[in-house]
Amino acid sequence: MSDAVSALAGRSFQGFARVAEAGLQGMITIRCDLASKALAKGLKGLGLSVPAQRRIVTADAAAALWMSPDELLVLVPYADAVATVAALEKALAKDHALVADVSDARALFRISGAKADQALMKLCPVDFPSLAPGEVRRTRAAQVAAALWQSGENEISLICFRSVAGYVMGILEHSARPGSELFPG
Repeated sequence: MSDAVSALAGRSFQGFARVAEAGLQGMITIRCDLASKALAKGLKGLGLSVPAQRRIVTADAAAALWMSPDELLVLVPYADAVATVAALEKALAKDHALVADVSDARALFRISGAKADQALMKLCPVDFPSLAPGEVRRTRAAQVAAALWQSGENEISLICFRSVAGYVMGILEHSARPGSELFPG
């Protein structure tokens, strides 16, 4: 069996904002009734709770992102994804639910720096000044589906399909080129 590799092997670019493919990340899609007590119990085992609409809940190295009225995306360390899927499947065994490891089907990017939002303003139809900490937005980056949130001070995380990771890196690099800030200074 071959070793897992991330979409772009940690590629990064430094412009007026830093753009980096974040490497391997465990990602688990859960489709079910988000009001399920079994779901709440399963997430509690990770130190998480069910996030409110368009929110993210974090605990240690895990996070749960609200993706739609019946869908969450759970982030865990890559090495923990298989065991986490098994635990969540067990917790949700009596519910009508889908738990799927999508770690190798997605790519995670981190855009950081004081002007990180400016690199994304050119690509995403999001009102970044109103993007609150802990808020998740499903949107697009240029022409591809993406989800994003503030993952730290002056840092925004973006998830897309792995199949378009090279394209997303290219548009992020282009958007973050030195001298192309929307609001210089």
